[in-house]
Amino acid sequence: HAALLFAAAIPGLLFAPVFGMTALLLPIAVVIVLCFAVTELCRRVLPQWRIPLTLLVGLLGIAETELRDTTLAGVPTGSTVRALIDGATRSWLETMQTTWPAKPEPELLLFVPMAVLLVAVLGVELASKPLFALLPSLLFLGVSQAFVASTGWGALVAGFGYAAVVGVLLATPSKILVLAPTALVAVLASVLALVVLPVRAPAVSLQDGHPAQAPAVQLANPMDDVAGWLRAPRTPVFSYTATGPVDRWRLAVLDDFNGVSWTPDASPYRRMGESVGPTPGLTVPTTLHSAQLSVAGEQGFPWLPSQTMPATVTGADPLIDQQSGTLMVPQPGPANYAMSWWEPTVTADTLADAAIDPGKETGTGLGAVPPGISQLAETAVHDTRPSFETALVLARYLSQHYQLATGTDLPTGSGWAQLRSFLLVTKRGTSVQFAAAYVVLARLLGIPARVAVGFHTPRPGANGRVVVHTGDAFAWPEVAVSGVGWVPVDPTGAASSTGGSDTGLTGAVDKAITELPNQQDLRSPPLPTNQPTAAASPLGTGHVLPTIGAVLAGLLVLILLGFLAVPVLGRMRYWRRRRLTGVHGVAAACQEASDRLRANGVPVRVGMTVRELAISAGPHVPRTVLGGLRQLADVADLALWSGFGAGRPEPAWAAVDQIRGGLRTMPLGARLRAAFTVGGSRGR
Repeated sequence: HAALLFAAAIPGLLFAPVFGMTALLLPIAVVIVLCFAVTELCRRVLPQWRIPLTLLVGLLGIAETELRDTTLAGVPTGSTVRALIDGATRSWLETMQTTWPAKPEPELLLFVPMAVLLVAVLGVELASKPLFALLPSLLFLGVSQAFVASTGWGALVAGFGYAAVVGVLLATPSKILVLAPTALVAVLASVLALVVLPVRAPAVSLQDGHPAQAPAVQLANPMDDVAGWLRAPRTPVFSYTATGPVDRWRLAVLDDFNGVSWTPDASPYRRMGESVGPTPGLTVPTTLHSAQLSVAGEQGFPWLPSQTMPATVTGADPLIDQQSGTLMVPQPGPANYAMSWWEPTVTADTLADAAIDPGKETGTGLGAVPPGISQLAETAVHDTRPSFETALVLARYLSQHYQLATGTDLPTGSGWAQLRSFLLVTKRGTSVQFAAAYVVLARLLGIPARVAVGFHTPRPGANGRVVVHTGDAFAWPEVAVSGVGWVPVDPTGAASSTGGSDTGLTGAVDKAITELPNQQDLRSPPLPTNQPTAAASPLGTGHVLPTIGAVLAGLLVLILLGFLAVPVLGRMRYWRRRRLTGVHGVAAACQEASDRLRANGVPVRVGMTVRELAISAGPHVPRTVLGGLRQLADVADLALWSGFGAGRPEPAWAAVDQIRGGLRTMPLGARLRAAFTVGGSRGR
């Protein structure tokens, strides 16, 4: 029973990448201890009540550890029951809709200890049939790996821990000779795979097909609101205090352009979990910043001011689009929250030499491009190849040849009609026209770019708090840079003028633009050389290591091969013995009969004669087997003791065949155990 309970706990603990090991240890340990206590108690009294008592006590243990706030002085209430029902029916789904690691809140993680409880009860009830008793925990193990595949040494330890449970339940003394070397080979093979055969593709997860439901609100295009905000510039939007200078705050990112309007792409939203790491694929170091924000809520937009790579959010429960960093709340209104975010740490020299990231999504196409726009794009960058330096050249070209509109007479719109007028006729526009024009020109040049909308940050007040107004609204383009992520650029030449642009990523971009060569000196950057493949992550980290599924698969295959070797070796031994002649052939037939009977549970002692073997086998085998034994005893006496017929072992083997035929009428379970019993040739 203890082994089966341990087998139920292992899959539950493998949810550690989702909730953290600390959050799971207590509820799972309580469930296992209570199940063991009730099981042992019911072995002595009330055995017929074992299942309901175990379930009831286990649920009480879960309630006391995870739902203490819903109880009344420790006594479960209606709220406790409703929370347990939600835990069984909804918590698993809400967990899949959350970024991982998820917040270890009861409404999310309840399904894990409840599943451990169910698996433990089923395993104990099926304990008399070990193979069937392992099925619930094996299924739960598959579910845990479908959520998130464990990797590295943790996967190896969990895999061999589960294999040890299997060994305890299934191993018998006669199987040790096969299981021990097989396990040793499995350990060596798994460790070797862990070190030299990294799995570089991320594992598939059930989370991939379960995004959160985005708020059912009418999403206006924030680019259309910028001009209106600028005409009434003194309305407060939000305020904040931060640990360092912040250049800008974003509201939304717009990727898709159909020639008329800009919209966000279809990236899934998820509930914000405990924390979110930097964007995968970054090769530069990152710095963690934090701020405390207070949103007035008067504008009524559903987005929270955010950054490109949010790390944590407390005080609010937003949805997050991890591709863009956009934060959205179901109900627009006032909000007070703290957030932290990652910012790439780069220098101007690093950016000047950086390549664009062609693997980044840049939304749908450009629609019908008006005449003259493609030629303008090539002229702006002097027909150079796509690179981040080319992207900076394009930003400098727009800032030098176009004028940023101010005052009350502000142009609006960002479709091709307005962009054509801006680029080829008026050459005057707000940050919206600058950003949209930059993105379409960049995409024509093969540079992945997108539009972001948000706010500048003005200088902080005397108390260090920064108040952002509607007049600080602006739009800007972002370019996908290999190893760095999405980098903001400033095609207006004036957008980064207030809150901290001389530092961080924006400062590095500004410096890189000032250090560009003159227009007449532009040359295509050298083609990138073949980069060495990225080194595998350190052992025990990331998704480059074998998952527990791979470790278990390799281990189970080796164990299966070890078990299959038993009947194969038995068949080879049978044919090797049949090739012997004379008295040796008769003795081999007697040994074969002895081994066959031992494998079928007949007590066999060293030195038994065939007649003694027949007496011992009487209560255990069919009558046809006893007839074959008597026939073999007559042949053995004649060949081994009288000397007559010693050259003819065929009658002895005919008797063995009769014994084998009789054993085939034994029950299926007995025949399977006999087929996989080891040690029959040791001549005991």
